[in-house]
Amino acid sequence: MRITSYGAAGEVTGSCHLVEIDGYRLLLDCGMIQGSNEQERRNREPFPFDPDSIDMVVLSHAHIDHSGRLPLLVKRGYRGRIWTTRATADLLDIMLHDSASLAAADAEYENRHRRRDQGQVLPLYSRHDVDDTLRRLERVGYGQRVRLPGELELYFHDAGHILGSAIVELRHTTAQGRRTLVFSGDLGLRGKPILRDPSYLTEADRVLLESTYGDRAHRRSDDTIEELGEIFQAAARDGGNVLIPAFAVGRSQELLYWFARHWDHWQLDRWRIFLDSPMAIRVLDVYDRHTDLFDAQALKTWNGRRHPFRLPNLKLTAEVAESQQINTIRSGAIIIAGSGMCNGGRIRHHLRQNLGRSANHVVIVGYQANGTLGRRLVDGARRVRILGEDIQVNAHIHTVGGLSAHADQPMLLDWYGHFQGRPPVRLVHGEDRAREALAQALRERFGAEVELAEPGVTVEV
Repeated sequence: MRITSYGAAGEVTGSCHLVEIDGYRLLLDCGMIQGSNEQERRNREPFPFDPDSIDMVVLSHAHIDHSGRLPLLVKRGYRGRIWTTRATADLLDIMLHDSASLAAADAEYENRHRRRDQGQVLPLYSRHDVDDTLRRLERVGYGQRVRLPGELELYFHDAGHILGSAIVELRHTTAQGRRTLVFSGDLGLRGKPILRDPSYLTEADRVLLESTYGDRAHRRSDDTIEELGEIFQAAARDGGNVLIPAFAVGRSQELLYWFARHWDHWQLDRWRIFLDSPMAIRVLDVYDRHTDLFDAQALKTWNGRRHPFRLPNLKLTAEVAESQQINTIRSGAIIIAGSGMCNGGRIRHHLRQNLGRSANHVVIVGYQANGTLGRRLVDGARRVRILGEDIQVNAHIHTVGGLSAHADQPMLLDWYGHFQGRPPVRLVHGEDRAREALAQALRERFGAEVELAEPGVTVEV
């Protein structure tokens, strides 16, 4: 068994790992590269392998940095199946079509600004490519055994990251014995709302472990809830709006869940709440279809007095005109909008209208990759450029880390600590500072053999 990482190796984006076993080639994830314009242009480069040579694809979850280049893989020649969980398959139908629409819009925008002698830019992929990709999906339940070619067995285990997210377990059995590779995918926090906790595994010969927050511990959930309440109180006193850039899958739904749980405590009846993300709105239905994946508290909340998705002053603004109307509101609005890193979507329009006013508050509730507008705001930029306009940042910027969908260092160490025999670890999906800190902690606590994945470097299992 040979593993080569071609994405999410030294960065938190573009997850893509090639596994070669007895002549078969399996791809773990095929994610979009996100970040600055320069980073995103890498998506157009040829794959570092022949797509037609890949025999099968296994997808850990639906986030675009793990799934977003699947239609491009199919467009360029992949003809095999794609195994994933049932909830992930339902989310992909929404997310990949949205990605294709954005690709078409980006190409149209660029073509309007190119000289005639530069030629036309084509979208990265089309809705037809997405449809072709969706036809290749194989839906699998947690714990279900899947027999793959080459004496391989595949199991998905609950990762607790977003709805349908999975830890991938690959077993290869021959007359000489069995080798097991475990890919963490993105691990969620224990005690995270709505979803069940990540599963513990005990056997592996090699572990591919994410390290997004490998260098820190998140704030306690109770502290985060208190901080959010204080932000809403401050914004009400200031007479401003609250803007929350949020990922359409996971974070947006979680925020509404917390709103339902703390409705009275946060005095949310005095606000107008907007979910201004067509994709997040469509995802609400997927959550309602998969309540079997919820934890006990979430089921109680869903059946309680206030359904998170049907709050009395919540408005779902799917249409562009509705979104534009929000920007006429000077105070009393809580606006949840994508994209989560502020690099696209409707949040940019709201930021352009609201960043200049000191009465307004921006709440960052997720990871912000290098090169993104969200990262510049977190890093304290006083001026930013949005949609061709220079904007002075006078609004209050809050970074609320306790809502992260990723496990922090203590939880990553706890998860790894359940493996017997302390298998070697390859750290992926993390910037170097986070990976180096986690590697040191793994070595000190467990004596583990740890390496930092580098693009194109192969390791034997």
